[in-house]
Amino acid sequence: MSGNIEYYFSITSPWAYLGAERLVSICQKAGVGIRPFLIANISENGWITLREKPPVRQKYVFEDLSRWAKRLGVPLKLKDRAGLKDAAPAYRIVIAAELAGKPTLALAIALQKAFWGYGEDIGDPAVRAAVASKAGYDGAALVAAEEAPDVPAAFQKNIALATMRGVFGSPTYLYGKQTFWGQDRLDFLEEALARSPVEA
Repeated sequence: MSGNIEYYFSITSPWAYLGAERLVSICQKAGVGIRPFLIANISENGWITLREKPPVRQKYVFEDLSRWAKRLGVPLKLKDRAGLKDAAPAYRIVIAAELAGKPTLALAIALQKAFWGYGEDIGDPAVRAAVASKAGYDGAALVAAEEAPDVPAAFQKNIALATMRGVFGSPTYLYGKQTFWGQDRLDFLEEALARSPVEA
C-alpha cells in the first residue's frame, strides 16, 4: 500500500471529531499516512452552515450527532454549551504547531475531544494551552506562537488548496481520485484502501 489520505477538517466540526480516531485506526491498519489540512467550511463550493439551515434541520443534526456518538462510543457533550467562546480561533495553535515542525493531528484531536467530548472552552487561549500540554506539546509556547503573521497565512493556504481540490465541508478525505465527505463515509474509504492504489 502506498499514498496518503488528504484529510481536510475543521476544529469546530463535530462530525470530524466523531470520525477522527476511527480515521487514524483505519489508516494504521492499511499502512497509509494521513496528511491533515486544517480548514474552515468552504461556501464557494456549496457548504451551508448549520445556522443557515431551518430549525427542523438543525434539530435533526443534533439528534443524529447523538446517535453517532453512541454508536461509535465517543463522548459527546451537546448540552450546557451556551457560555463557551467561539472555538474557531483554536485553529491557530494547530497551525502554530505545524509551522514549528510538530505533528498536528494528535493535537487537533485532543482539542476536538476537549471541546466536543467534554465541553471545554478551547476558544480561551489558556484552555487550549492546557489541552496541548496534556497532549504532550509545549502549550504555552504554541499559544505564544499563535500571533505570528504566518499562522493565518498558512491557514488561508490550506483553504485555498481545499477549494481547488473540490472540498466543501468537514471532514473530507481524499484518496487517489476519490473524495469521501463525512465521517459516515469512512466505510467507503476503508474499502478503497483495501484495493490497489491504482484502483483508488
